[in-house]
Amino acid sequence: MDVTTIRGDGTLVIALVQSSSACSRQRTLFSPTTPTVAPKGSRDDRISALPDDVLVNIIDRLNVPDAARTSILSRRWSQLSAKLSRLIINAQDFLPEGVSNVNVSDDEMVRVNAAAVEATKSILTRRSPGEHTIRFLSTAFYLRDDVPISIGQAVGHTMETHLVEMAQFSVMTGKVGTDDLNDVELPICGREFMRFFDACQNAFGGLTSLDMEDLRFGESDISNVLITCKRLKHLRMMNCDSGDPSTLQIEHAHLSELSIAGCSFEQVKLNWLPQLTQMTFDQWIDYQDPLVLGHVPLLETVSFTNIGYSFNKLVKLSEVLSSTSIRVLKLGFKSEKLTESLASVFRQLRFVNLVALPEGYDLTWTMFILEAAPLLKELYMTVWDHACIMETDEETRKEEFYCENRGVEWDSAAADIKHQNLATLIIFCFESDDYMVSYLRRVMAAAVNLEDVFLYSRLECDNCQDTKPIRFPWTKRQRISLKKRVTAGIESLAIIHACSTIRDDHLSKYQYPECSLDVSRKRLLYRQ
Repeated sequence: MDVTTIRGDGTLVIALVQSSSACSRQRTLFSPTTPTVAPKGSRDDRISALPDDVLVNIIDRLNVPDAARTSILSRRWSQLSAKLSRLIINAQDFLPEGVSNVNVSDDEMVRVNAAAVEATKSILTRRSPGEHTIRFLSTAFYLRDDVPISIGQAVGHTMETHLVEMAQFSVMTGKVGTDDLNDVELPICGREFMRFFDACQNAFGGLTSLDMEDLRFGESDISNVLITCKRLKHLRMMNCDSGDPSTLQIEHAHLSELSIAGCSFEQVKLNWLPQLTQMTFDQWIDYQDPLVLGHVPLLETVSFTNIGYSFNKLVKLSEVLSSTSIRVLKLGFKSEKLTESLASVFRQLRFVNLVALPEGYDLTWTMFILEAAPLLKELYMTVWDHACIMETDEETRKEEFYCENRGVEWDSAAADIKHQNLATLIIFCFESDDYMVSYLRRVMAAAVNLEDVFLYSRLECDNCQDTKPIRFPWTKRQRISLKKRVTAGIESLAIIHACSTIRDDHLSKYQYPECSLDVSRKRLLYRQ
């Protein structure tokens, strides 16, 4: 790695770091290739003129291997790592190129876990007690052998001697998807996690975020974890349960964000969560009243996703959320049927996102959302038969009781509804089919103050190939034709934008709202 020019604006400092990240991931953390730096005081060396706080701010944005490599540049650089305020130690940063959480072997897990332990101890032990607040300390590791305990004890000791504002554990099993662990492996992973928990009570007591997956707990295990994690603000549970169908009851004074996905609980009761503002509840099993909300006075952002099978009972969101004042709502359909019912409980809604609606089915049922949410400002929807998240084999669909009719069964809206506040409608995977054009006409006629309609073509997926023809208005002539079809006989000032490129602010809301730990987990899963 060569450094030839260092600009005063810090550009080359970043280039230096980017160059170091190209080094082989198989190289040990503290033995990178020695870089060449221009002699101190030379015309090309302006790095010495940058103050420590600027350099620390730059290094703070790196992962641990790259941050460690900068320490060999000079004695000054080696001392900067002890001043970092953000320490993100992720075992996957030590995986070889081309290996990720999707295809990691048991041997690789052992090796990268050992590297994560080495990095954790090295970075934390070189800090002087009481100096330089740690704003964020995050560790992600595989649940293997005694590695979690070694990391947990190092983190716990740091919490005793330093001010740590936010701390996070992300516990990985190395399995991807809920089908990768069976009824024998889940309890083993659960016992390993509790062994880690029992040995690292100090660390858990200082956690503000906990992300765990693929664990089968004992009857009182989850309750004990929550009691110990007194500072906890963010909790994510994926594919977790307590064995036989059971009820999960949650009480916590500070928890503000909760994500429960793919968990086989008969019922989840949020008894007392006075600080909860956002929750995700996805892929529940078929029981009556799967979610019961108790004291959640601040809850305003909710995401529900599930597949509606032919035998599913009707889940009435109006009853589930009757004690709340939801402002942001996301409903995920996984390109399948979802039977829900809305009511006036959504009168405070400002943002609604309908994700993975099945293609080819009438969309006018969504007009009931406008009727139930008079304050709604933004409506996002994605109409997509996405092969990655839906079952396409006809025999499997019959065997597992998927609905033949994937349309949505909701209450119907009044024909003459008028909405005063909807300003923006955004549709991903739009096509110039009659059912979509008819829906646009209905919305534009009802939303009297609608300002913009953004239409985007089918989204691309790296994991599946969609071979269906795309009927999107790409050309100017097609866009003019679409506008005539939509606006004929309708008085609306809304501007229709048929866009070939998705705006960044719209793309950022494609899956909004998402739990912050869900986003972090996706980055772990797909980082390679």
